[in-house]
Amino acid sequence: MTRRRHDLWDEDDVRVRPGRGKSRPRSKERPEHAQARDGVVMAVDRGRFTVELDDGVQVYAVKAREIGRKGLVVGDQVHIVGDVTGDADTQARIVRRGERRSVLRRTADDTDPVERVVVANATQLAVVTATVDPEPRVGLIDRAFVAALDAGIEPMLVITKADLEPADELLTLYGPLDLPVFIVERKRVPEGLRDALAAQSTVLVGHSGVGKSTLVNGLVPDADRATGRVNTVTGRGRHTSTSVVALHLPDGGMIIDTPGIRSFGLAHVDVDRVIRAFPDLEELTEACPRSCTHDEPDCALSSVPGDDPVLRQRIDSLRRLVRSRSTMPDDDGSG
Repeated sequence: MTRRRHDLWDEDDVRVRPGRGKSRPRSKERPEHAQARDGVVMAVDRGRFTVELDDGVQVYAVKAREIGRKGLVVGDQVHIVGDVTGDADTQARIVRRGERRSVLRRTADDTDPVERVVVANATQLAVVTATVDPEPRVGLIDRAFVAALDAGIEPMLVITKADLEPADELLTLYGPLDLPVFIVERKRVPEGLRDALAAQSTVLVGHSGVGKSTLVNGLVPDADRATGRVNTVTGRGRHTSTSVVALHLPDGGMIIDTPGIRSFGLAHVDVDRVIRAFPDLEELTEACPRSCTHDEPDCALSSVPGDDPVLRQRIDSLRRLVRSRSTMPDDDGSG
C-alpha cells in the first residue's frame, strides 16, 4: 500500500499557504525582541504550545514568523513575547528556539527518510516494559536504546507488572549490561527509580498497556494521566496518552510522557553506530573484518558458540536491527 507523505508529518510540518490578498513586503531584518522571556515547551497541541516561563507561569503560544521553519517539540528552550500573564484567552508568540543539547529521533520504519523529533534536551530515556499483559518485546527495547545512545542520552529500563509475572527473563537479558534496571511491583514506584529521575529530564517510551501512565501517576500524584487496559485478543494496549507532555517531579527534575508506540524506526542511525547499544557484543566484534555489518558469514559473531542462549538472543537481536536497515521489517519491529 502506498504511504501518503502527510501521514508522516508532525504538526509543525504543515505550512499555511498565504492568501491572495496584499501582504506586507518581507524584510531580511528580524526584530531583536530584547524583552523576550525564557521558557520551556511543556506540551504541543495542534500547532499551539504550552510554555512554562522561568517563574513557573504557563502560557499558551504560537510560532512567530521570525522562527521560520524550525520545528518545536516538548523540551525545547524558547524565547517568547506578547501576553505572558498566563491568563485565560491570552496568547504569546515564540520568537526564538534555543540550541538543543540533545534530540531524540525516530522514523516510521527503518527505510523511511523522514525523521520525527520526539523530544529535545532530555538527559535520560526510560524504556518501560511489562513482564506480561502485554508480553515484553525486546526489539523495541533494543531500538530505543540505540536511539538514546545515538542521541547522547543515558538509557534505563523500567520493568512493570513484576508481581504478575517474574522479571527473570528480562533481568537475565539486560541485567549484565551497564545500565540501570528498576522493577515495579503492585504499581509501587521503587525509591531507587525516584532517586535516578531527580534533577534529570527523562523521557518515557514504551508500548501501550505496559503501565506507563500508571507509573507517571505514581511519580507525579497530580498528573492524572489516563490509564487503560490491554486487549485480550490482540495483546496490545490502548493509547491512553495521546500527546507528549512534560511534568515536574516533586523532588526536582522532569519526566516527559509519550504516547504508546508500536515501532521505533532507526533510519537516521548509521549501521556502524547500532553496535553501541550492544556493549556486551562490542568486544566480540573486534575481530570482525573492516566494514563488517555484523550480519555476514565472515563476522566474528558467527563463530560464537551457540551454547549460551542469552548471548545468542542478543546476537540475533543485533542482526535483526542491521537487516531491517536494508529491508522493510516483517512486523512492527518489536522483535
